[in-house]
Amino acid sequence: MSYFAHESAFVDEGCTIGEGTKIWHFSQVMTKCILGEKCNVGQNVVISPEVVLGNNVKVQNNVSIYTGVTCEDDVFLGPSMVFTNIINPRSAIIRRDEYLKTTVKKGATIGANATIVCGNDLGEYCFIGAGTVITKEVLPYALMAGNPGKQIGWMSKYGHKLDFDSTGFATCTEGGEKYQIVDGRVSFLG
Repeated sequence: MSYFAHESAFVDEGCTIGEGTKIWHFSQVMTKCILGEKCNVGQNVVISPEVVLGNNVKVQNNVSIYTGVTCEDDVFLGPSMVFTNIINPRSAIIRRDEYLKTTVKKGATIGANATIVCGNDLGEYCFIGAGTVITKEVLPYALMAGNPGKQIGWMSKYGHKLDFDSTGFATCTEGGEKYQIVDGRVSFLG
């Protein structure tokens, strides 16, 4: 086994788990999941069938990731955040054939206690603030906060708020990389 699973964790048969991945206390990875290399799955996490996590995905404690979710490389899922997979759930009505897909693009961060309503993709390096409820698609590099989530700014790959000058350019205060905003979309310039 090229990954670590704590003795209290359950990994169902039929999963593919990458080298160096760690699955901690009381977590369950259900059948047909794919977890990439060097992922960290915290305590008390539920990963439902057929979920896909890329490489280096960090899943903090008490997170629920439901069928239909794909997280690309370097995604951060904060403590107690949750994805949904049905837009109109009812206990007495089975809707397993109605799961909506949600993709979280490379480098995105989702803060503690946030909720991602199914069918809404999250762009590369977006930043979802703690407690935010996402009810629509999120642009790359967007900073989202509130309920419902509203865009309140832009974030760098390093997770710092970008301040664009009058010509539409910004520089990350930590990494020094440059960004440009054109027609309400941010591009990474390097």
